[in-house]
Amino acid sequence: MTVKTLKLPEMITEQKLKDLYKEMWLIRYFDEKVDQFFAKGMIHGTTHLCVGQEASAAGSIAVIGRKDKIVSTHRGHGHCIAKEGDVNKMMAELFGRETGYCKGKGGSMHIADVEKGNLGANGIVGGGLPLAVGAALTSQMKKENYVVLCFFGDGASNEGSFHESVNLAAIWDLPVVFICENNQYGMSGPVKEMTRIEHIADRAGSYGIPGKVVDGLDMIDIMNSVHVAVEHARSGKGPSLIEMKTYRWKGHSKSDAKKYRTREEEKEWRAKDGIKRFKDTLINANILTEETAKQLEESAYQEIEGAVRFAENSPEPSIDSLLEDIYA
Repeated sequence: MTVKTLKLPEMITEQKLKDLYKEMWLIRYFDEKVDQFFAKGMIHGTTHLCVGQEASAAGSIAVIGRKDKIVSTHRGHGHCIAKEGDVNKMMAELFGRETGYCKGKGGSMHIADVEKGNLGANGIVGGGLPLAVGAALTSQMKKENYVVLCFFGDGASNEGSFHESVNLAAIWDLPVVFICENNQYGMSGPVKEMTRIEHIADRAGSYGIPGKVVDGLDMIDIMNSVHVAVEHARSGKGPSLIEMKTYRWKGHSKSDAKKYRTREEEKEWRAKDGIKRFKDTLINANILTEETAKQLEESAYQEIEGAVRFAENSPEPSIDSLLEDIYA
């Protein structure tokens, strides 16, 4: 088996697949480290971790170009890392240091890197959807030919902003791909109690756009499906709605004890781990060996350890900067 037999988009080379494997570990180790520091009271505010959802971010963003944009969510660390985010700046931001993306003032839910095409995380459920439509409209009107990936959760699919955004993007044929990361729970409420349809992607039909359900733990399925939607959008045919069926291993936020779900359920989903599945796929395709996989994982771990040292050694914002970077 080779890259060709995996039937992936042309831009996905063997080296890219290896890079993606390391990237998935970067995302996991980053959020696990953040979880540890929150538990110790060394990071303040709140955060929403994407441990278990690495494939959705890494696979989706792997098939877009540097000029393409993403709009993230409150659970956005993985999206930022996948869009070439700087883990040093990310960790420093969570530590409240002036070397962070928002100079230590924004925290987990406000990280953005516009130069890299990351238009930012968003603390408002469904808040990123209209921003993605606006960015896509800019691309269309200025003929800039970039595509926007709009990430949102299953809970956001019940917000008015979702329906308004998808409808507007559909009637104007805007170059945006709506990606619903369905991790089975909107805060503590299971999806099946929040909506009467089995698949959120089925809502695409209401707006006359393509909709697809994807295994959000299968990197190959993710890359191929998002690639099709991106090319559809880039060719002027308008938006698509992709639903990633995934699972968050941690609670909704740092204060969530996960009492609403069983250990058996968690064990079942952990057994489907997207990182392990991707490793097995690459080994079977003779792209990775066990030894190389361990080296890439260790490299990711050391990079996150370095980000922690960078954050811990960075200065806190001075009192003189209190009123900078705000609207008056």
